[in-house]
Amino acid sequence: MLNTSTILGLLLSVLTHSSLYSQNSILYIGTGGKNATGIYRLFFDQSTGIFSKVSLATKVDSPSFLAHHPNNKFLYTVAKWEKNAGVIGYQINDQGNLIEFTRQACPDGYGCHLSVHPSGNFLLSAQYGGGSVGFFPISEDGILSIPVIFEHEGGSKVFPNRQNSPHPHWCGYSPCGNFALVPDLGMDQVVVYQINPERSAISYHGSIQSMAGSGPRHMRFSKDNRFIYLLNELNLTVEIFSWDKNLGNTTRIDSVQTLSDQEKLQETFNSAAEILVHPSGQWVYTSNRGHDSVSVFQTHKNGVLTLIQKQPIRGAFPRNINFSPDGKWLIAAGQHSNTVSAHHINQKTGRLTFQKGGVTSIPNPTCLLFEK
Repeated sequence: MLNTSTILGLLLSVLTHSSLYSQNSILYIGTGGKNATGIYRLFFDQSTGIFSKVSLATKVDSPSFLAHHPNNKFLYTVAKWEKNAGVIGYQINDQGNLIEFTRQACPDGYGCHLSVHPSGNFLLSAQYGGGSVGFFPISEDGILSIPVIFEHEGGSKVFPNRQNSPHPHWCGYSPCGNFALVPDLGMDQVVVYQINPERSAISYHGSIQSMAGSGPRHMRFSKDNRFIYLLNELNLTVEIFSWDKNLGNTTRIDSVQTLSDQEKLQETFNSAAEILVHPSGQWVYTSNRGHDSVSVFQTHKNGVLTLIQKQPIRGAFPRNINFSPDGKWLIAAGQHSNTVSAHHINQKTGRLTFQKGGVTSIPNPTCLLFEK
């Protein structure tokens, strides 16, 4: 029979183990490049900022962007196979392994981004090369159906080699879930679609005009849902728009550079890649390829942003960045350096500090997705 001290010791051991385990989160890494063979996974220790050993979660060609289903049981990726390209869905088992259970080809080719609607009834994919958006219905058990294609038209032609035709680069949803928004690099616009929740369908609603030659790439809403932060790839700026959630309309407020003109001249190539809003809503982070850094901005109640830091990622070509589930770390994917690095977020100032030893090797990382 166990005595009281033994029982207390066992309970303490269990609680300590549970506490340590809760600090470890599974990180899935999408990839795109000749050295990569699929989606990778590892554990990230949120108490230390250290990565575990990397393993291959599933073998697949060009899984460059990943997205969770709202039920957190499914993970979807854009991908290629044989002579096709489209979306593949995986079940996530109790160990965090990925088991394919559905795939659907896209008639307009390979997508560069995808996003599942909060209802879980459909996902959208952005076909950069095809100049279109793919609407994929999703059944209750996660199965993908044949997509409906929405073609974008036109091009601003400010940069002939990039803007002669439409190039959708991201797709997401308004916080209320009634609108889908698609930044189009080639058009210098964000195309807005109205969502019909009863029919799980979308229809063209309007567009948001960005600066000429800016090349809209990715965007996020402010925490209070009043503002849109639009990241422009070509001129490395963040444009700020007010958002009318009832009408789906915007008014341009301001823009801010992620890099100074002098810093841009230091590299032969620079382009903005990813934008995030911290869970607290106090800070915005953008990644700069070429300069290989993350720019940190303070948010203000009127939507305006103030640049407060530029943090080197300790790698090259940060195509994607993401937060750890506890919001205390920013993880940066260096696609050309084959690295993923951890940077601690000061919870009072938002400033980043590189974690010594917080770097690991991944072939051609392009997307970072934590389990929910």
